[in-house]
Amino acid sequence: MGPGEVIRDVDAKELETRHTLHYSSVDVDGFIKNFKERGSILVKKASGRPRKSSKRQDRLLKRIQLRDRSATSAELAQEWQQAGVSASARTVRPRLLEDGLVSRRAAKKPLLSKKNIRDRLIFCRKYSEWTAEDWCKVIFSDEAPFRLFGASGKRLVRRRKGERYHQSCVMPTVKHPDTIHVWGCFSSKGVGSLTNLPKNTAMNKELYQNTLQQQLLPTNQQQFGEEQCIFQHDGAPCHKAKIDN
Repeated sequence: MGPGEVIRDVDAKELETRHTLHYSSVDVDGFIKNFKERGSILVKKASGRPRKSSKRQDRLLKRIQLRDRSATSAELAQEWQQAGVSASARTVRPRLLEDGLVSRRAAKKPLLSKKNIRDRLIFCRKYSEWTAEDWCKVIFSDEAPFRLFGASGKRLVRRRKGERYHQSCVMPTVKHPDTIHVWGCFSSKGVGSLTNLPKNTAMNKELYQNTLQQQLLPTNQQQFGEEQCIFQHDGAPCHKAKIDN
């Protein structure tokens, strides 16, 4: 027996009705009220402002956003309006959230040319079957700059209203911070040598070879001894250049 059949007998005892339907007293009371008022036990659809956009228009907004991931909500709303949708930036944001498109800070990564991408893919395929034991025989190295004052990125702080420029909530900056360049290496056996490179001197083939002789060779001897190992560095021109004798 379905709920509708039982509720038609509105004079039935409430306890008997609950027992027959296996619903709580709150549900049964709601069924009876709906049936008396509207002749149906179904819940009336809630009223509210109609949705400003159709599903088709929402898909159009998604395509517009995916064409330009950096477009702002205001820019998207303007282009959406040109397609006949009367909507503001406040409407755009929840529509994009429904598709999982959340505003996030863009990740930074090196700009790669087609040649860079091809070379990296070749490298990955060449060594895709290497085991952990194979990689344990590799010494990795690189050079990197470090700022001596402040950080080069962004820092998050927790502050109250009106504390934007409180001393504990600001990140001091200088126009021309001092920077040091270092060369270092490491392997599965531990951290190797780390050395400062000459100030205001660009890495060239002579400096690079001297660095390898003075820093890499001792690390190699200390970590691997007579055991054979592989030295890995990137494809910077000074790394591949030959020195004339």
